[in-house]
Amino acid sequence: MLAEVNIFGVFVSPIAVYAIAAVFVTLFLRSILWRTGALAWFWHVALFEIALYVCVLCLLILYV
Repeated sequence: MLAEVNIFGVFVSPIAVYAIAAVFVTLFLRSILWRTGALAWFWHVALFEIALYVCVLCLLILYV
């Protein structure tokens, strides 16, 4: 998807759509990591979550 998205007559850039999709994917991955206890392995959880969001966003941009 490299074209603008038309939402009620307003054109939205693709990066905004990818960013919103990355939030939901990151929340899903975060809940899985929290339930398995893997989130406790990290020293700074908030920093890890931001890094996870950036990685998910980059993967969405590259492969979708």
